[in-house]
Amino acid sequence: MPRNPWPTLAVLAVAQFMVVLDVTIVNVALPGIQADLGFSAAGLQWVVSAYTLLFGGFLLLGGRVADLVGRRRMFVVGLLVFGVTSLLAGLAQNPEQLVVLRAVQGLGGALLSPAAFAILTVTFAHGRERNIAMGVWGGLAGLGGTLGVIAGGLLVDSLSWRWIFLVNVPFAVVIAVLAPMIVVESKSRTDGRRTFDIAGALLSTAGLLAIVLSVIRAEPLGWSSFEVIALLVGGVALLVAFVRVEARSAAPLVPLGLFRSRSLTTAMLALALNGAAFLAMFFLTAIFLQQVRGLTALETGLQFLPMGFAAIASAVIASQLVTRFGTRPVHIGGAVFSIAGLLLLSTADATSSYVTTVLPGLVIFGMGIIATGTPASIAAVADVRHDQAGAASGVVNAGYQVGGALGLAIITTLSTSHVEGLIAGGSAPQDALAGGFERGLLLAAAFAAANILTAIGAPRLRPSAEQVSEAAVAA
Repeated sequence: MPRNPWPTLAVLAVAQFMVVLDVTIVNVALPGIQADLGFSAAGLQWVVSAYTLLFGGFLLLGGRVADLVGRRRMFVVGLLVFGVTSLLAGLAQNPEQLVVLRAVQGLGGALLSPAAFAILTVTFAHGRERNIAMGVWGGLAGLGGTLGVIAGGLLVDSLSWRWIFLVNVPFAVVIAVLAPMIVVESKSRTDGRRTFDIAGALLSTAGLLAIVLSVIRAEPLGWSSFEVIALLVGGVALLVAFVRVEARSAAPLVPLGLFRSRSLTTAMLALALNGAAFLAMFFLTAIFLQQVRGLTALETGLQFLPMGFAAIASAVIASQLVTRFGTRPVHIGGAVFSIAGLLLLSTADATSSYVTTVLPGLVIFGMGIIATGTPASIAAVADVRHDQAGAASGVVNAGYQVGGALGLAIITTLSTSHVEGLIAGGSAPQDALAGGFERGLLLAAAFAAANILTAIGAPRLRPSAEQVSEAAVAA
């Protein structure tokens, strides 16, 4: 352990800030990307989904490789992959190039993030120092998500959408140079055998990609087309093969025994539904504010900003409420807030008041989405053995990313289909876009409503303040 661990925290926190910033900064640039590169309305969601699917699909493998090969080494490798693909994404000339580069960028994030978190846990001793470090880490991650919409708006309006990717490059270069000088290398002790379960990661990610593609292709081709059926059946077959590989592996990527825990299973489902509602809301609202209400990218970012602050406040309040009332009431309350926020947002049109419609919708939703996620994250590791807490955390985090990508595909596909139907029926393009926005948010509200059922099916837990703190850190 280094004598002064705080420079290590600075390096890791800046890297995590960059990764989280990249998730939200993209949304306000979507209309510019669509106009410049010629994305279709249905294809645009791949700018988000390609990243989240690969990030979620390889998150567990990234953590496993970091533990066995070396955490600092994989941190730097992930950082370089992220930086190089950010540079190339900023130079992309067509939709296919950008989607592929976003996918590889997600892979870089999947190598970088778990390695950084593992370095953090071995650098700081359990107790006050680690809690402070985790607080700084989580605070900067939350700040990155909140400021991403503002930074994206500034870059798009003053330069171009390409700079939302190019801005990552100097950060990646500086951190890659500093990391070997500041961060101490560490790895898990093994008996000499290195089992990575690459087959499991490839099967699960390929299966999910096939299913998402089948949903997207169903919009122009119809659900009965051979291509859609083949993709859907192929995706399910790959996921079945993934389960068989995991069941037989001596060192599985996902220990299937974890799913005997009802707390973990319901928490993973809850976070997957949360991811679907959140990514769809962010995607649809960013386009709505610019293409229907005529705002600039910066104005769009500023309108999102109160939601970020509401979410940060909600995280603090929800943790306290879980200690007092237990996980289930807070989970249900968060889902109700999420539904209310989405329903209010769905009533917005080109002439609606921001103060009376958009602002309260975003604030209520921001509070609800975190109030749902906080008890789910705590419940995920509540009855899991201590030595499996890391694997459980990885499973639910991957569930959030993958659920978000699948939900976004379903919601945007149905929303786009509704827009095309309205235009075919004679509606003006702007009115059709507003109708598609409303339909998409109502579908997102349905995903949020499913979280009430998830909460009812989850065990009733009432952890102590100390257990809440430890579980939140592990999750």
